[in-house]
Amino acid sequence: MVWVQLLVVLVFLFLGVRLGSAGIGLASGVGLAVLVFVFKLEPTSPPIDVMLMILAVVCAAAAMQAAGGLDYLVKLAERLLRSNPKYITFLGPIVTYTFTFFAGTGHVAYSVLPVIAEVARETKIRPERPLSISVIASQFAITGGPISAAMVAMLGLTESMGMTLPKLMLVTAPSTFLACMITAFICNFMGKELEDDPEYQRRVKEGLIPPVRPKTLEELKAYKPQPGAIPSVIIFLAAAVLIVVLGAVPSLRPTFASGSSLQMWHAICIVMLVAATVILWVCKCDPGQIVKGSVFQAGANALICIFGIAWAGDTWFNGNQAVITEQLGSIVQSAPWLLAVVLFFFSVLVNSQAATTRAIMPLGIALGIPVPFLAAMFPAVNGYFFLPNYGPIIAAINFDSTGTTRIGKYVLNHSFMIPGLIAIVLSVVFGFIMQAIVF
Repeated sequence: MVWVQLLVVLVFLFLGVRLGSAGIGLASGVGLAVLVFVFKLEPTSPPIDVMLMILAVVCAAAAMQAAGGLDYLVKLAERLLRSNPKYITFLGPIVTYTFTFFAGTGHVAYSVLPVIAEVARETKIRPERPLSISVIASQFAITGGPISAAMVAMLGLTESMGMTLPKLMLVTAPSTFLACMITAFICNFMGKELEDDPEYQRRVKEGLIPPVRPKTLEELKAYKPQPGAIPSVIIFLAAAVLIVVLGAVPSLRPTFASGSSLQMWHAICIVMLVAATVILWVCKCDPGQIVKGSVFQAGANALICIFGIAWAGDTWFNGNQAVITEQLGSIVQSAPWLLAVVLFFFSVLVNSQAATTRAIMPLGIALGIPVPFLAAMFPAVNGYFFLPNYGPIIAAINFDSTGTTRIGKYVLNHSFMIPGLIAIVLSVVFGFIMQAIVF
């Protein structure tokens, strides 16, 4: 009966995937209804703490976008990329990783991908090389940065077991960044040179590729940011740094009359709500624009996904914990890395690192896997790339006018598969090395 119930959860999850976007979380809510009303499982509490943390972070990031801060960062990145075009395969992923690291969402890569594609074509570098690893890096930074939805979910699950935000970042940030850089080096040898690519030659012959007119540095320097752009970036980054400091030095968090101190998830919510409000006050941007931006919309999708998937998953697990632990405990404890495989394939299915973390990590905790090992395997939730249906993947393919970035005849043989698999294996391997050093 336990596995029949799990099948019900997965069936509605699959139906939600077919709906796409927020439909994943909504359909999972139907699966929850079946568990409660048909199988009589008592529902657990929804993951309110994680959802509120995500909402607070998204509000601050969306406020920065509304103030023009995100556009300003894109222009800085464009100047860097065009100043060093020969190193685009390395600089591209560094830029997208950094953007996601501080913004908390991989969707910020949309604004940089066309620049990467243009610079690569201008310098006769196969655009597939920098575009593929740049998309991968924009996702892997989610498990390295301090304020992403997945990082918040992971910290919420493990903080009571001694995990802190700095420790978690010391494991995941170096492992994911180093994995992406090594993968970028490998990507330098991926595919034929641009001039020798048959698809590129065909498009040139048929006049389908527009002529190249590189932007000059003078043109880039002529850009004038919105009045509140730079202050919004400073305020947002200061808030992110403050969160890391509060996580690193618990004594900075107030202690109350009850004897308890401020929980980290409360600190994240408070700091980010303050940051969002200060941005509105200082930068004088329209509050109505916050909910209209791409950052807020991406965050809202993550909220709905976590609401449905995590609640259904928690209810199934809590109602069958004894049986699950008995049947799987010895297997996972003898080979803890198997949890990384589960994390990877579940993330492929749900297209959400945060929802995967919130749904699967409790299983690892219940099975007795040490928290440092869970931190090492955390990057395995970055399975977005496996199926070429994720937004930045489609965008990168469309931005590459040369046709080198593409989905293959057999669907899975697309431009992002090899870089993604290499990066995810290296991230977990380096994660185990880093956890041994940090802990």
